[in-house]
Amino acid sequence: MIHIFNKGKDRAKPTFLMLHGTGGNELDLLPLAGMIDEQASVLSVRGNVLENGMPRFFRRLAEGVFDEEDLLIRTKELNEFLNEAADKYEFDRNIIAIGYSNGANIAASLLFHYQHALKGAILHHPMVPRRGIDLPDLTGTNVFIAAGTNDPICSPSESSELQTLLENAKADVVLHWENRGHQLTREEVEAAADWYRNL
Repeated sequence: MIHIFNKGKDRAKPTFLMLHGTGGNELDLLPLAGMIDEQASVLSVRGNVLENGMPRFFRRLAEGVFDEEDLLIRTKELNEFLNEAADKYEFDRNIIAIGYSNGANIAASLLFHYQHALKGAILHHPMVPRRGIDLPDLTGTNVFIAAGTNDPICSPSESSELQTLLENAKADVVLHWENRGHQLTREEVEAAADWYRNL
């Protein structure tokens, strides 16, 4: 997978896995990593799927309708890439994913399917990746969800449902609301940074 790795000043810190939204790339979310912890290592990845020329992490059938078969394949591909990157760049799987929209959805899918893929996640405007499956035991996994009360793509009920599903799998979840739409706001990034500092 096309990616950037920036070695952090403090190797004891988690490695941030940056996952962009539709049409973004591996450069998009680098400023967020610096706002949250400028000493952490950063692995920023570009999605392998193109939709009308726009990079994504998995295919969709329509707005808000995921191609579940492709989601499973791409989630497995990303998890295997994390194993390879951890070996290559010599970091352990103390990974916190930071994703926006489509990137947040693939991060949530990692949590849903692989027990030890992530130590935590900051999910900006995620949806529920799959329904009707048993999640792994996520005890000790910390998740921050940033959601918009007026989000036309990801409804408030979707955000609350994701929180419930993750909590039922024993994850520790904080759901942060902004009175905004689907855009990524500075306020929610600052709230995520406060959450991270209190882990």
